[in-house]
Amino acid sequence: MTENKKHKHEEESEAEEVQQTEAVAESENTEQLSTVIEALKTKLAEAESKTSEYRDSWMRSQAEFQNYKKRLERDNELTYVSMKGDIIKKILPVLDDLERALQNRPSDNAWANGIDLIARKMQNILDSEGIKRIEAEGTEFDPKFHEAISHEPADGVKSGFVISVVQNGYMLGDRVIRPALVRVAQ
Repeated sequence: MTENKKHKHEEESEAEEVQQTEAVAESENTEQLSTVIEALKTKLAEAESKTSEYRDSWMRSQAEFQNYKKRLERDNELTYVSMKGDIIKKILPVLDDLERALQNRPSDNAWANGIDLIARKMQNILDSEGIKRIEAEGTEFDPKFHEAISHEPADGVKSGFVISVVQNGYMLGDRVIRPALVRVAQ
C-alpha cells in the first residue's frame, strides 16, 4: 500500500503541477488578453478621434461650399445690377433729348404728341426696371445725389439749396446711376 500511497501522492503532485501550469497559463492568457484589449481600446479611441476629425472637416467643407454658393449668387446679382445700370446710363441721354425737345414743342402738333408718347413710354420702361428719378429742385444740395454746375445768388432760396435742375439724375435701388446736374443757391 505504500506503493499505492506513493502512487497517489505522485498523482496528486502531478495534478497540482497541472493546476499550477493551468493557473500560470491562465494568468498569462489574462495578461495577453488585457494587452490585446488595451491595444484594441487604443485603436478604437484613435478611430473615433479620426472619425470626429473627418466629420468636422466634412461639415466645415459643407459650410464653406454653402457660403461659396451664396457669395457667387450675390456677386452675380451685383454684376447684373451693374450691367443693367450701365445699359440704362447709355439710354438716359436719349430721354434727356426727348424731354428737351418737348419743352420747346409747338402746341397741338401731332408730331410733337408722338414724341411725348415716346418719352412717356421710355419713362415707364425705366420705372418698371426700378429706375427712379432723383428729385432735386428745392432740396438741400447733397453731393451723393447732385452734381453742382454753378453757384448763383437766388432770392428767396437758402444758401446750399438747389435752384434748378439742368439734367435729371437717376437711381437704381440705392445706387446712383447718374447724379442730377443742378444749380445751387449761394
